[in-house]
Amino acid sequence: MRILTIDTSAVASAALLSFDAADDSAAARVETEFATADTRSHAEVLAPGVRSLFADPLTEGPAVDAIVVGVGPGPFTGLRSGIAMARTLAFTWKVPLHGLMSLEALAWDVLSLRQAPTTLPDDGFVVATDARRKEVYWARYSAAGELLDGPVVGPADAIRDVPVHGAGAGLYAAELVANGCMMNPATAGLQPTAASLGHMAARRLRQGMELPDTAPLYLRESDAKVPGPRKRALL
Repeated sequence: MRILTIDTSAVASAALLSFDAADDSAAARVETEFATADTRSHAEVLAPGVRSLFADPLTEGPAVDAIVVGVGPGPFTGLRSGIAMARTLAFTWKVPLHGLMSLEALAWDVLSLRQAPTTLPDDGFVVATDARRKEVYWARYSAAGELLDGPVVGPADAIRDVPVHGAGAGLYAAELVANGCMMNPATAGLQPTAASLGHMAARRLRQGMELPDTAPLYLRESDAKVPGPRKRALL
């Protein structure tokens, strides 16, 4: 199975992965990927970045088996860029489209580090990204990588007594440590990427799970408001 993954919940990123959906023992392979370091230029870099993954998008694009897009949580503008791109490509290429919570990418990164020689503690954990306004987007996972709670948006000091990973952990390390949380330098700057999202999508599909749709997880009301009726002028 070959999938294109896109995520713009933090940085702009995209990746092509291939894997055997029926073989749990074979890891998904990242064929090619791109990711920016900037969290504010999604609209400018996403289309060229996706284009760079293909030698010929006109023939290779319709041949992918599915597109998976990160649905957040994340800022309005960033999420719209990725989801709109994924929906457009799925419609144009006539391929299936799925969504996946962007924090799943960070959960994959944590699970991968646990399998590495320098393993992390084998217990439940939280992943967190920057939600701005002195808040984080976060979700709690079991040691096996199953979602237990979230996604949630709120102050970092609401998280207590659990290992915390991701860029949100790095930003609010003092508050989290004061609450009994554990930090790891190897994960304190991680952002969700399309490559890691693709690995988790492959894992979920192999588990027989149906991936959700592409409805965005904003978790906040929009700052833009519909204006109310005009007040009548006094005569």
